[in-house]
Amino acid sequence: MRTGSEPTTARSPLRMRLWLSLWGTAWALFGLVAFAVNGRPGWAAACGVVLLIAVTDLCVVTYRMRQGSRYQPGREVPPYEPDRGDRRPRGPSG
Repeated sequence: MRTGSEPTTARSPLRMRLWLSLWGTAWALFGLVAFAVNGRPGWAAACGVVLLIAVTDLCVVTYRMRQGSRYQPGREVPPYEPDRGDRRPRGPSG
């Protein structure tokens, strides 16, 4: 349930995800090179997949960080209706 203090107490996990994706990128790249040099193509491919996922996450995180803290969705996104505490589901029908 919403309390109304979310904008002042909320913390964004984007900075943590940025550092974790950088850490994952570095280790996956190291693993890819190390396994490729040692002739282990299966493990090198697995590290390549992890590297692809880490780089993709890094791109998503930097994109969202550049949007800034004041990002607001467009007109096509309906407004959020807060919970009134009556435990009834809110939907398009009201």
